[in-house]
Amino acid sequence: MTFASSVRLFQTLVMSFHSAIVIETVEEERVRTLINKAINELQMAVFEWSVSQGLTRSQGNSQHRWTNEYAPPGTQKPQALDQTFEPVDALKHIAELPFQAIYWLKDLGPHLKDDDVVRRQLREVIQQFAQNRSTLVITGHSITLPPDIAQDVVYFDLKLPEPDELYRAISEVVRSLKGRISVEIQPDGIDELVQAMRGMTLQQARKVIAFAALDDGKLTADDVKRVLQRKVQVLHEDGLLDYVPPEMNPAQLGGFNGLKQWLQRARVGFGAQAKAFNLPTPRGILIVGIQGCGKSLAAKTIAREWQMPLLKLDAGRLYDKFIGESEKNFRRAVTLAETMSPAILWIDEIEKSMGQSDSDADGGLSRRLFGYFLTWLQEKSGDVFVVATANDLSRIPPELLRKGRFDEIFFVDLPDEAERAAILQIHLVRRKQDPQRFELAALVQATDGFSGAEIEQVIITSLYRAIYEQRPVDTELIINEVKSTVPLSISRREDLHALRIMAQERFVSVK
Repeated sequence: MTFASSVRLFQTLVMSFHSAIVIETVEEERVRTLINKAINELQMAVFEWSVSQGLTRSQGNSQHRWTNEYAPPGTQKPQALDQTFEPVDALKHIAELPFQAIYWLKDLGPHLKDDDVVRRQLREVIQQFAQNRSTLVITGHSITLPPDIAQDVVYFDLKLPEPDELYRAISEVVRSLKGRISVEIQPDGIDELVQAMRGMTLQQARKVIAFAALDDGKLTADDVKRVLQRKVQVLHEDGLLDYVPPEMNPAQLGGFNGLKQWLQRARVGFGAQAKAFNLPTPRGILIVGIQGCGKSLAAKTIAREWQMPLLKLDAGRLYDKFIGESEKNFRRAVTLAETMSPAILWIDEIEKSMGQSDSDADGGLSRRLFGYFLTWLQEKSGDVFVVATANDLSRIPPELLRKGRFDEIFFVDLPDEAERAAILQIHLVRRKQDPQRFELAALVQATDGFSGAEIEQVIITSLYRAIYEQRPVDTELIINEVKSTVPLSISRREDLHALRIMAQERFVSVK
């Protein structure tokens, strides 16, 4: 939804007697722009309240300025109405004002938790406004309303800035820095900058562009990399998604030829021809199998091969001690993923966050998250390709394994000879070792029954030992490390056998 569409939707809500609108956001600048654009046609006054500023009458935007009769002559900053700093006093004053207006209440949510009077006064104002077309707009980072109030409000989804807003943000920064920087970027470079900033707030976008331009006195195509680096930090600090742009994704996958062929076919689903035929974009895949055999690496490789950003959803960050917050976190995460589409959303070990539990210790939270995930997977609007991985099939709900939930379900077994040879070469080269110096056939034979992660660890420990003994690493040293390692294929032989039997009947091999 574009920002212009958001303005039209907001106007419709106001005109249809929605007396309270909740917007969960920290971008107060965009809320102010939304309201100011809406009142150009609605011809309504606007009041703003915060606990630090009290209740003031807004000046509106440049095309629709209101006269503030409460401010002394010559005063630029709007003056607060008397005795309106406390929430209950502000709400009482609002109820007495003879205006059809929009009343913007900032960070009111925390005041509703422990104050019965504030809650009651808010409810009465909402009921009063339902008759006269005035509207309360309540904003904040995360707003939890009492049930008796929640049923009378509507939640307005103000998504993160769209490309047109980000383009304007770049233009504003360039104008503000005129004379201090030179602009040496072509139009296609601007498009890349805009794409790199998707998923940021307007304030974050302005700051990162200004920093990139001022650092060397010019705005160039090279600044895209700086924006991406800052974006990685911003999303990590937000705490819900880890972000890896294609330029920073070095993943290499040995084997998995069956999966690679399937992905080559699926990729056309994101193209113009598929859209011309009204074909839905691919939903995603579920990869199940043995630990350490490349499931996570497959997710990274898909993002690199498709040249899409990789967004890792860390399930542990979703959970919150407050009721309802975990579900909100998940909605925020998938909304962010859609904003940054086309993208790969990687949900690692999905059974740990949305799997079946032997008890109700989490109050049914896992089941609720699972239900929301299924609904979103079926109805998602953005070009987000989901790669979910799982180790423990016993904890995966049967509904997730049903055909049609994912485009395909793949099973990852232990690597065969050809795959082990590819894995050995990848990790030897990565550690600056020439594969030609080793008896690769002997190493392939020795690592029979080893997973890819176990092979990598053998190479690492062999190099550590070579450094300690002040000798070059060779085939014999690696084979000795192999012999001292007990792989999962032996320590968990029974589990592996049961998993293979199930996979033969239900899943597609990645080979």
